[in-house]
Amino acid sequence: MLKKSKKPDLSGVVRNKKLPILTLDNRWHELFPDDKKNTTMRELEQKVNNLLKRQGKLVNDIKDMKQLKSNLLKDIVDNMDLITDSSGRAKEKKLDKNKKYINEINEKLEAYSDELADLPYQIKLVNEELMAQSMQVLYQQMEKNRVQINEISDWIANIREELKSKILLKQDMETRNSLIYSYMHDILGAEVMELFDKEISKGNDNQ
Repeated sequence: MLKKSKKPDLSGVVRNKKLPILTLDNRWHELFPDDKKNTTMRELEQKVNNLLKRQGKLVNDIKDMKQLKSNLLKDIVDNMDLITDSSGRAKEKKLDKNKKYINEINEKLEAYSDELADLPYQIKLVNEELMAQSMQVLYQQMEKNRVQINEISDWIANIREELKSKILLKQDMETRNSLIYSYMHDILGAEVMELFDKEISKGNDNQ
């Protein structure tokens, strides 16, 4: 009974290696169409993609908030010279509201920036997990292929020997037939052999 190969632990092998983001890597997708991914790989792939989407959304949200903050600040500067009438009081109320919005934006910007700064590390960790799982699957495929390659190599070697034997047998039979025909031709003559050839031909046609 063949001893099963122990599955290697590949998580340590990929840790802190410079890896491409696998879900964005065409070579990874070529090696792993959907039917080649196990459940763990699909879950990790989804995690990586979700983190990448979150990263993209945060970048856009931060950009939008900075633009909004810039507009609010401009509005504050433009309305700094207040007058004491009802119009001035309305402007002052608007300025207070804008300042409140700016404070809220600053808080969100800080929180979003902290999250964005941490995301590359999270993506790296999950991507490493996915790489380790992918290598595990590829290792198993290579082991399975290696066994089949050896079986096919043995089959080819056996067929090659059998083929050589059949070729020698064919050559011997052709040589024997040639000797028989030559002997019969010498003894019986060309006319008899021509009739003989016709009879043999008829027999072959009727088979």
